[in-house]
Amino acid sequence: MRIDTLSTFPHMYDSVMGESIMKRAQASGALDFHAHDLRDWTHDRHRTTDDDPYGGGQGLVMKCEPIFEAYDDIVAQGAAPYTIFLTPCGEPFDQGVATELSEKDRLLFICGHYEGIDERAYTLADKCISLGDYVLTSGELASMVIIDAVVRLIPGVLGDEGSSIDESFYDGLLEYPQYTRPANFRGMEVPSVLLSGDHGKVDAWRRQQSLIRTARLRPDLLESANVSQAERAFLLSLRDGTIEGA
Repeated sequence: MRIDTLSTFPHMYDSVMGESIMKRAQASGALDFHAHDLRDWTHDRHRTTDDDPYGGGQGLVMKCEPIFEAYDDIVAQGAAPYTIFLTPCGEPFDQGVATELSEKDRLLFICGHYEGIDERAYTLADKCISLGDYVLTSGELASMVIIDAVVRLIPGVLGDEGSSIDESFYDGLLEYPQYTRPANFRGMEVPSVLLSGDHGKVDAWRRQQSLIRTARLRPDLLESANVSQAERAFLLSLRDGTIEGA
C-alpha cells in the first residue's frame, strides 16, 4: 500500500512512522509512506496556506488553491489515491472503516488545521472521517490513528496473521482478558483454564469472556456484533442475571 499525507506540519509524522510496526511495514516493503508539505504549493514569500474567513468570524481558514494544486501533483505520481479528509462532519471511524481502507492500493489523507478548510476542497474527497465528538489541534493527529489502524491490517505486517483477528472489534466484540507469567501475583491468580493446555476449552473461555466484557462495558456493540443464536441466548441470560458470577 502507498499512503500519502498532505498537511502544513509533515514532520509530525516522523516519530510515529519511524517506530514500531509502522517502521517495520516500510522496511518490509508492505507500506510506501510519503508526507507532503502543503506549503510547497504556495506562491508567496510567506508560504501562506490560510486566510480570513468570508463573512467574518474568528480563526483562519485553509485556502483551497494550494490543496487543489498539491492534489493534482500527488495524484500524478502514481495510481489515483482514495482521498480522505479528517473532519468533525465525517463518518465515525471504526474497525469496519479501517478494514475497508486496508483493501485500497493507495490512500491520500488531506489534513486540516486552524479553523477549518475552504468547503470547495471537499469536492476532492472520496470519504470524510471523524475520530469522535471532540476537537483536535490538527488533522495530522487523526490521520496517524487511522493509518496505524489500517496498516496493521495489511497482510504480513503483523507477522502473526492471527493477531489482528483476535483483537477487539474484529467481530464486533471487545477482546477477552489476557494474562502472562507469573501464574499468581499478589494473590491474583490466572484463570485455571488458561493453564490447562486444552485449546478447545481455552477458545471457549475466551469467547465467553469477550461476550461478558462487551455486555458489561460496551453493550451498544452487541446489536451489530457477529454472534450466534446460542451466544445471543447466553447474552440474554447475562442480562437476566441467571449466569453465576456474571
